[in-house]
Amino acid sequence: MRRSKKYPLVSEGTEGFGVYQQVLAKDAGWQHLNMEARLMKKGEVWQGETGDNEYAIILLSGNYSVVTDKGSWQTTNGRTSVFKGIAHTLYLPRHTSFSLTATSDVLDISYGWTASDMDFPARFKTPEEAAIEIRGGDNATRQINSLVEPGFACQKIIAVEVYTPSGNWSSFPAHKHDERKVDTNGNVLEANLVETYFYKIEKPEGFAIQQVYNDDRSLDEIMKVKNNDVVLVPKGYHPVVAGHGYHCYYLNFLAGSDQSLANTPDPDQVWIFNSWKGKDPRIPLVTAAMNTPSL
Repeated sequence: MRRSKKYPLVSEGTEGFGVYQQVLAKDAGWQHLNMEARLMKKGEVWQGETGDNEYAIILLSGNYSVVTDKGSWQTTNGRTSVFKGIAHTLYLPRHTSFSLTATSDVLDISYGWTASDMDFPARFKTPEEAAIEIRGGDNATRQINSLVEPGFACQKIIAVEVYTPSGNWSSFPAHKHDERKVDTNGNVLEANLVETYFYKIEKPEGFAIQQVYNDDRSLDEIMKVKNNDVVLVPKGYHPVVAGHGYHCYYLNFLAGSDQSLANTPDPDQVWIFNSWKGKDPRIPLVTAAMNTPSL
């Protein structure tokens, strides 16, 4: 893990089969969230048991079949890369045994997990079921695909994938979700969440830039991130910009006080919400129709 001046904010991706990216709560210095990414060869099997955790397993590319004690599923229209369609999502509740087999030549998956003390049904979500949101405007337009969104039948885990066209800003205006705030009716105005940004860049030499900072600047870091890198967001605002010439993808896992994305924008940037003149015509970058049958 590459360390910035004050915080371990970037975990560098590796190459090759097996687990090539890992962020564990005990290493990150936070309580809730863990994530890994795994590359598998055809016929390879990953077996496990969720224990006291709920899992969100996201298909990055390829196809798989999975057998669990809560049901069995398989993908038949996976994507050849994250830039060629929308993810399949598998939610597994606590105390679930599973056996996942790669059915394509190469399978790329990422999964986040967090402790849970509640029971929910397992769910397999297809690309067609993932709602697409076009957020922002002008050169801050981006696409968000809802995978395990607020309101999903689970306790804490959240997962969304975000597409930022070349040169655009994302997660912008900057926002934070590090303090739980509720109104007089108990509605959550800001959740207290930790978050990971797992990057895929369309071209191998590409990059994105991410800042993580808080109001008093006791945390204020700017990072250049490349394919398979993860940025950890323990607190603070966290905007992103895609390098010019390079479409950027990131998969967000979040967990914390609420199964909610309620946040507070940087007060210095609130005016930007009313400044946009239109949407970037390149969005959406991907749709479920791009997924490849019989990959």
